[in-house]
Amino acid sequence: MDEVTRGARCLVVCPDIRSASYDLDAAERLAEAEGLALAIGVVIAHSMILPIRQMQPNTLFGSGQVENIAVLCEQHECELVIVDGALSPIQQRNLEDRLKRKVIDRTGLILEIFGERAATAEGRLQVELAHLDYQQSRLVRSWTHLERQRGGFGFLGGPGETQIEADRRMIRQRMARLRRELEQVRKTRALHRERRGRAPWPVIALVGYTNAGKSTLFNRLTGAEVMAEDLLFATLDPTMRAIGLPGVEKAILSDTVGFISDLPTQLVAAFRATLEEVTGADVICHVRDMANPAYAAQKKQVMDVLADLEVVDRETGESAVPILEVWNKADLLDEDRHAALRDAADAQDAVLVSAASGAGMEEFEAAIAELLTEQAKEVTLTVPLSDGRKIAWLHAHGDVLDEADAGEGEEGPLRRMIVRLNPKELGQFASL
Repeated sequence: MDEVTRGARCLVVCPDIRSASYDLDAAERLAEAEGLALAIGVVIAHSMILPIRQMQPNTLFGSGQVENIAVLCEQHECELVIVDGALSPIQQRNLEDRLKRKVIDRTGLILEIFGERAATAEGRLQVELAHLDYQQSRLVRSWTHLERQRGGFGFLGGPGETQIEADRRMIRQRMARLRRELEQVRKTRALHRERRGRAPWPVIALVGYTNAGKSTLFNRLTGAEVMAEDLLFATLDPTMRAIGLPGVEKAILSDTVGFISDLPTQLVAAFRATLEEVTGADVICHVRDMANPAYAAQKKQVMDVLADLEVVDRETGESAVPILEVWNKADLLDEDRHAALRDAADAQDAVLVSAASGAGMEEFEAAIAELLTEQAKEVTLTVPLSDGRKIAWLHAHGDVLDEADAGEGEEGPLRRMIVRLNPKELGQFASL
């Protein structure tokens, strides 16, 4: 890692700002911050919630709180301080000066994780773009030892300023190049989506809060070996595999990056292309960690992102794509909670599963298959017997209920076929 040393001892501080509104309470936010810290391989020596009545523009925390953080760093031999919030470049620099230690905020921390986990060329491009966007406002930190006063008539800078401007220009040029490359990736991805749209197979997208168990579920359904660990952001790059379902010969299952509260704005923009896979899905499976106390707040975060992608209407909550809620980690629930959720799942058309143990998977697969086939209608089609391609296609992709000879037509003998097809399949047949 560039900025954080793996194995470093760190102090995790969760600011609880009185004037701010949070989706998660302070204890839940601290637990999430600890999860993010563990995801980059540091050792958490100490963690705490720090109430803030009034934010200080220079350091965020009050002077007494900064002194307290310094004392705790000494006591616990911390080399790194992680602040679970957004720090301005000035605040970050001042805290490092006062604490004599590396300080990293939530955005920097998530960028570290993404930088370490991105596996595909697209993922690396997205991470680098987000990282450069984050770094360009913080260049002043790298050059504080140089002269920064303007000289001459006000348009000739001192050597420090010249170096900063040169670096900024290089960053801007690199970012422009990355955006062009990413735009090409988006076009390629759109072509792939269009090709899949013409293909007969429906697409199922797994979405959910980070660490909800999407990759474990993906592996359970496909037999794949996607990285699935008890870590935040274990999956960054979208993965796709073909699966079979009851009554559905073949479907494409897509695993996506996990959502998280207060995702850095740089990453929301950079990962939009990755999340665009969700917009082309026929069914969305919203995987939820029902063993997590913050499961309700996590659902709100996921629905907000789906609204950003225009999959869900922000006002009504209605979705353009059928959404199946998958209540995961049933194996971690006690008996009473398990029974209560089982009843609630039945009432809400959700499914209660354990991706880890495999419990509830048959019910889950049946629920997906029902969503994929419920829009199918019986249609009567008359096809020339000589058009073997169309007849074979209907047998392969539709549910042929009846067929019989239908006399003669302009192209010779005809075949009447009664077939169950969904609207997508019917459109595909019409384009053959």
